[in-house]
Amino acid sequence: MDRTARSILIADDEPSLLRMMSVFLGRHGYTVTTAEGPDKAWALAEADPAGFDLAVLDGSMAGMSMEELAMRLLDANPSMCILAASGYPVDISALSAKAPGRVAFLLKPFTPHSLAAAVGGLLGAQEKDL
Repeated sequence: MDRTARSILIADDEPSLLRMMSVFLGRHGYTVTTAEGPDKAWALAEADPAGFDLAVLDGSMAGMSMEELAMRLLDANPSMCILAASGYPVDISALSAKAPGRVAFLLKPFTPHSLAAAVGGLLGAQEKDL
């Protein structure tokens, strides 16, 4: 599948990191939508449940927890991939059970190349399931 057809939602409350991820993934051919926080991310996904192939979610945003947001996203779009990104340990076992092979964790700080590798790995696994 062509990467230009792949759409990514990024939710993070750190504007500089949100911009870096958006620019870098955009340069890799992905269509990127950003949200400063979980409530904005959920509003975007709820408006178009099938509109995103993957969500990159900060593990420690104020408000709705990353796990709650991810569960809502997976309920709305069962084929979505989730990349949890945090500088703190995050238990993704419940998410992994709900979406086997389509959930991964990326420890912050990460390089742009490790972000691209994680995104590509998840989307590649998703394509195998199609």
